[in-house]
Amino acid sequence: MEFNELTTAVAFVAVIVVGVGGLIAAPMMTTETVLMMVAPSMIVFGAIMLGIGVLYGQYRATR
Repeated sequence: MEFNELTTAVAFVAVIVVGVGGLIAAPMMTTETVLMMVAPSMIVFGAIMLGIGVLYGQYRATR
């Protein structure tokens, strides 16, 4: 599977949607809490990890 920008974006959004959907479906927190606090933190953390992963992949490709 070749990862380009579109494939990466779709996978990123799918993981966030599944995580947020599961938290909304579970009776642990209110929907407002999940959408206002959990979803943004998942997006920021995912973007940081994606950036680290891309940089590591570039490092490994050149070594």
